[in-house]
Amino acid sequence: MAEPFPPVEPYAHGLLEVGDGNRIYWETSGNPQGKAALCVHGGPGSGGRRGGRTMFDPEVFRIVLFDQRGCGESLPHASDPSVGLDHNTTDRLIADMERLREHLGIDRWLLYGGSWGSTLILAYAERYPERVSEIVISGVTMTRPDEIDWLYHGVGRLLPGAWETFRDAVPEAEAERDGGLVAAYDRLVNSPDEAVRAKAARAWCAWEDAVIAHEALGSPGYYSDKTDDALMAFVRICAHYFAHDAWLEDEQLLRDAHRLTGIPAVLIHGRLDLGSPLKTAWELSKAWPDAELKVIDDSGHTGSPTMRDAVLEAIARFGKEGE
Repeated sequence: MAEPFPPVEPYAHGLLEVGDGNRIYWETSGNPQGKAALCVHGGPGSGGRRGGRTMFDPEVFRIVLFDQRGCGESLPHASDPSVGLDHNTTDRLIADMERLREHLGIDRWLLYGGSWGSTLILAYAERYPERVSEIVISGVTMTRPDEIDWLYHGVGRLLPGAWETFRDAVPEAEAERDGGLVAAYDRLVNSPDEAVRAKAARAWCAWEDAVIAHEALGSPGYYSDKTDDALMAFVRICAHYFAHDAWLEDEQLLRDAHRLTGIPAVLIHGRLDLGSPLKTAWELSKAWPDAELKVIDDSGHTGSPTMRDAVLEAIARFGKEGE
């Protein structure tokens, strides 16, 4: 069984001005002359978990982590209700990644991430395929309307009690407005009433945790295990993106998968992933001949030791090929 690499500290870090009053936190660790690799975190709004560094051999890779707008150590932080999210969109995150690449003087980089990070990786790579050397994804999503509907409605068929609690946390007057449940939560976490915001954020994360509660080999309870500020930023940003279908046309990423031709990739997906079923990874692998799909039978959305091994193997392979 492969083991993650020992933790390493960054040799450089900073806040990069990206416009609209936003500064994104970035850091680099490992080998300054090594193969560049960017960790793209999920959420949206989770912040870059620093443990991502341990998936890379620090002697081989120049490891880049960053926090997307509004979360982690990026500023301003979306936990502050006065911080607007109008300039926090998929297009702007793509532009931020490209600005960071230019700032660091990187020609091409390997992209690694999962969940929402998968969607952002695909959107970036389809916009800038010449800047991407390889891709490793653990937990494939494309944030299509039917995927959002499944996660916040459809999977409730399997978890009726938890879903009713999630639904009933929305006042009837809000639930009857246009846009459905996700849009209602988007309004609630932007309420002027702090108690309303906090209640909605906790209910959202309780539902997310219910969807992964069976993942004994992964990280059950992952979503609520955050500080109050991190939890609020996460839910505000999630609801904002999902209420707007991530500003992507339906099927856009699948339709434009031909732009990924020539980019080697490994798509790693857990068969037990209730929130993001395997179908999305399957469809993407069919549209992208350069991508190898690995289905991990014992893993859900938050991973397992077997999934971790598959990620380590894929990254190590691309590291060797880059030598």
